[in-house]
Amino acid sequence: MASSSSSSEPHPSPTDAITREHYSLKADNARDNHAFDRVAEDGEDDHYDDYHGHLKTNRHRGTQFDQTDMKRMGKQQELRRNFRTLSTLAFVVILQGTWEVLLAASYQGLVAGGLAGLFWSYVWTFCCNLFVVVSLAEMASMAPTAGGQYHWVSEFAPIKHQRWLSYFTGWMSTLSWQAGTASGPFLVGTMIQALATENYEGYAGTNWQGTLCVWAITVLVLLANVYGGRAMPVFQNLMLILHVFGFLTIIVCIWVLAPRNSAEVVFTSFTDAGGWSSMGLALMVGQISAIYACICSDAAAHLSEEIKDASVAVPKAMLGSYLLNGGLGIIFLITFLFSIVDLPSALEADYVFLYVFKEAFSLPAVNALASIVIILIFAGTLSYNLSTSRQTWSFARDNGLPFSNWIAHVHPTLEVPANAVIATCAFTIILSFINFGSDVAFNAIISLNLVSLMITYMISIGCVLYRRVYEPELLPKARWSLGKWGVPVNLAALAYTTFAFFWCFWPNYYRPSLTDFNWSVLMFGVVALIAVVDWVVRARKVYTGPVVLVEGRKEEPMGAFK
Repeated sequence: MASSSSSSEPHPSPTDAITREHYSLKADNARDNHAFDRVAEDGEDDHYDDYHGHLKTNRHRGTQFDQTDMKRMGKQQELRRNFRTLSTLAFVVILQGTWEVLLAASYQGLVAGGLAGLFWSYVWTFCCNLFVVVSLAEMASMAPTAGGQYHWVSEFAPIKHQRWLSYFTGWMSTLSWQAGTASGPFLVGTMIQALATENYEGYAGTNWQGTLCVWAITVLVLLANVYGGRAMPVFQNLMLILHVFGFLTIIVCIWVLAPRNSAEVVFTSFTDAGGWSSMGLALMVGQISAIYACICSDAAAHLSEEIKDASVAVPKAMLGSYLLNGGLGIIFLITFLFSIVDLPSALEADYVFLYVFKEAFSLPAVNALASIVIILIFAGTLSYNLSTSRQTWSFARDNGLPFSNWIAHVHPTLEVPANAVIATCAFTIILSFINFGSDVAFNAIISLNLVSLMITYMISIGCVLYRRVYEPELLPKARWSLGKWGVPVNLAALAYTTFAFFWCFWPNYYRPSLTDFNWSVLMFGVVALIAVVDWVVRARKVYTGPVVLVEGRKEEPMGAFK
């Protein structure tokens, strides 16, 4: 009986010489105009067996387009397709949580840039990152797979570099999503701790207590995503309602009751509490808050194998959620910045938004409004863990990680990659130990999330740009396409991700202490080293990359992957 990490076809040995691909433009090529009209050859029956011989129905397989896409990519359908366009949109909206993130994670932007700095960095980040979102959305339509970036790199990279580039991208994607997942429990746990401090005068929170809160939240996330998987679409829809009404409730309360700055202060008052040599440099460092609020549209791509009609629903959800969150984000940010009348005092608080709430509301109102924020960030944490576990599961399915067979196992009755969820939660707990030694652990975690995510965006967009310029006839047909705008949009996206990647390594303060240092550079280097060691010891013998299973691919033995 085959392992769940197996694919529908056996992986060729990575020592097999491969240098070039040939696609038949009339039959095998996914650009064929009739490719999306045919059903997979084995898709006519109402039932079929999965890798383990368990009987599945076409509810798992989705639409004819889903079946055709999976067949083209050489993948078996293991997960239930229980998400639709609306629930996918809700999933990404809640995971991104732009206005919640701006409320809870604005410290870095306010330190390096001040009120005006945070506002304008959000404006340029939102506009520039839009090119990234639509570039990723098109690739998600071409190849709607949970693997996301590493799969796209494997398909679109130059032949000689496909294998190692895909492997490296898979490791960086896993790292970014694991780090991002760890940031959620940290936010929820420490916000609960900060709220307790406001309610009990004798309580002084400690790092170890905050870390225990992180662990408790992580266990709740594990149980929910392993045993409550089928209820997630409904849960996401309910949280979308709370996301919108919570937004309206908080901004109306702030408009009515909070003290206000002048427009001149909000839009033109740039400050630098980080000690940088120029305001321009401070703004570059402080933009990390805005970047963190705008990332992760690719979350929908990692859920592709659980979404019905994924090649259209995923890109629609990616772009729709980005525009919705971006609009709510700009309204909320302006409201929030107008209410921060004493920035130095706000920066001394555990969370800036708690300072704003205390200045405007009674303690019961602070508790009620803060609870809305905490619930929504917890919901985003569930979504983040869900997407991360699917990306990790997919990479393990292609033998990209140590212990791949165990991680890639899908629970036969729950129909979720339970081991991948467990591994993700274990990584969150390991990363939370940073909090014992540093008061700015969260800053290091989100920096690690950003730098590793940006490099996957750079590589995948660079690879599809390469194919688009040099071999456009070999690109799979996309039902959601950039058309003639593909090249300029990809170029703009590549330029911005390179720019953002560089600045995400910088610390908040000039000449930081050990506790203020941006440790993401060290963690990024350590994980990259682990990936290299794994490649030398294990992966080069077993990792071929998902491209070797793509329908219509034919190799000629000329030694590219030796």
